[in-house]
Amino acid sequence: MKHGIVQIRQPPYSPDLAPCDFWLFPKLKNSLKGRRFQDVEEIKTNTTKQLLAIPKIEYEECFRKWEDRWKKVVVSKGSYFEGDIINIDKD
Repeated sequence: MKHGIVQIRQPPYSPDLAPCDFWLFPKLKNSLKGRRFQDVEEIKTNTTKQLLAIPKIEYEECFRKWEDRWKKVVVSKGSYFEGDIINIDKD
């Protein structure tokens, strides 16, 4: 415990637990797919424009789904699973 906070080990890297990997990057990739850019600055400008166009409600939904994902990891005790086969309603 450090500063009154219990520290837990982070699980090995998993794209299923990283909101950028399971939601944001695919969303950006799809919106920019097939387009050509002249330079890095144009890429930054267009990416920023796409990020700002995502409604707040979509970010909120992403984090609700993320919570379900990490609950499944906890219930499965870190074991591999696919899809929705893990029941997270074990209260």
